[in-house]
Amino acid sequence: MNTLEVSDVSFAYGQREALRQVGFSLAPGRFAALLGPNGAGKSTLIALLTRLYDLQHGDIRVCGCSLRNAARAALRQLGVVFQQSTLDLDLSVEQNLRYHASLHGLSRRQGNIRVDAELARQGLDERRHEPVRALNIGHRRRVEIARALLHEPRLLLLDEASVGLDPASRLALNQHLRLLCREQHLSVLWTTHLLDEVQPSDDLLILHQGRLVASGSADALSREHGGDLDHAFARLTSAPPGVNAQ
Repeated sequence: MNTLEVSDVSFAYGQREALRQVGFSLAPGRFAALLGPNGAGKSTLIALLTRLYDLQHGDIRVCGCSLRNAARAALRQLGVVFQQSTLDLDLSVEQNLRYHASLHGLSRRQGNIRVDAELARQGLDERRHEPVRALNIGHRRRVEIARALLHEPRLLLLDEASVGLDPASRLALNQHLRLLCREQHLSVLWTTHLLDEVQPSDDLLILHQGRLVASGSADALSREHGGDLDHAFARLTSAPPGVNAQ
């Protein structure tokens, strides 16, 4: 069973159509990058995946559970890291995680186990008692990932999670997420505007003017549309080569 199935999804703001018959799937343990120019529909798709917006047409299934008629079960399988941080800066790392564990209905014992496990996995165990305010942006992102994984979802959604990070931190975060895919069989959907964050073996989804204009491995799409990802993206979105996705 695929972790994520997006089927014939369309969405409009009044008369303006933001998504048109978008469909794709994401298999367990896969890392998928979602790219597109400004106005392509990425933000609308993220809002639908996280149920900030209700579906108008089509369906989205997470681990077989439809967001239409089994939303609670579907969302239990989803972890989310938004572009804008929602951590409480004055609480410690551990307090942020324990609060989130309680929101997911985990017992104190379960919460202790899951918090300890995720702090160790993210390399943050020694910083658990520090206020989040004392952490750099890269470590704060790791706290957000730990928080998103507390309830053991099968799909992790990250919306522009590398914004504000220096190159070394971006690379470390990118590598860390791929390690989670391999070791935890976690599926990751990563929206980005930086083409250098996409690796040849990644699943690649390119949105343009509300339509999914390309999907497949980044390597295959690059070969098919110009030999490298920069030219492939330019050709598929009519953007000049050298212009990053937005």
